[in-house]
Amino acid sequence: MWSVLFLTLPTQPSAVRLRVWRALKTLGCGSMRDGVYVLPDAKKALFDPLVTEVRAHGGQASVLELSVSEEAQRTEILALFDRTEAYGQWRVEAQRLAAALPELPETEARRRWRAVSEALHALVRIDYYPGAAAEQAQAELDALREALDARFSRGEPVAQAPHGIPRLDPRKFQGKRWATRERPWVDRLACAWLIRRFIDTEARFVWLADPAGSTPAPRGTLGFDYDGARFTHVGARVSFEVLAASFGLDADPRLQRIARAVHFLDVGGIPVPEAAGLEAVLAGLREVHADDDQLTLAAAAVFDALHAAPGAPA
Repeated sequence: MWSVLFLTLPTQPSAVRLRVWRALKTLGCGSMRDGVYVLPDAKKALFDPLVTEVRAHGGQASVLELSVSEEAQRTEILALFDRTEAYGQWRVEAQRLAAALPELPETEARRRWRAVSEALHALVRIDYYPGAAAEQAQAELDALREALDARFSRGEPVAQAPHGIPRLDPRKFQGKRWATRERPWVDRLACAWLIRRFIDTEARFVWLADPAGSTPAPRGTLGFDYDGARFTHVGARVSFEVLAASFGLDADPRLQRIARAVHFLDVGGIPVPEAAGLEAVLAGLREVHADDDQLTLAAAAVFDALHAAPGAPA
């Protein structure tokens, strides 16, 4: 159920028109057409000050309830509240701060972090139907705060990271067997590459048809990206991000770039330019290679190239 505001604004004074337009933007209203704005019914009271002001200056304003009987109509209305692009714009500013952090003095760094944090909170306030993008943005803000504290608050007690992922010593994970579901797709392929490239160069992979049922992981293997695995999704983080955080790799800007693409392709969230190309290439490799070990090797070359690609942060 939604509430719809029908407006006919007075021609004068122009200040009233400007205030109303700004207020509608601040509220995050969906615009069905000129003069018709929608909010979730639970937010109906937010229209009241606008109705009062418009009527006080000779305009017309009415609020009606809207319900839909078809799923297609519901989808159209929900699309009016899609904040994916806004989260993408927010991420640009967060990335700029992350890139500049090593060179900034503490006062300026913390000032900019507060601005980024406040911008996200303002966006969340008008994200009436939050999804993967909201979770991902919050995770990135938390990671940025950790990076800020790591630089300027060394030696002080540090609270457990919001994601709750313990840091592990890669030296204790050498020459292991790693198990995951067979016919790996983006997250599992990226995990396999990350493991063999940065964690366990002698890693061997075991491909499971049904790890939660008929083919559980053999004793002594390290599972990733399936229910009950040692390394799997945590909160808003996909398995690739969890592995990176577990082994202290999540601060690497080149790996962050890959992580954003993997995250988007695996669970959605904030779009990134690399995602479409990565998906197309990996899909092609999956058609070419029926053997999962060969597929993993071929995909590793793709991730190597993406990691080294011009334009990737140094």
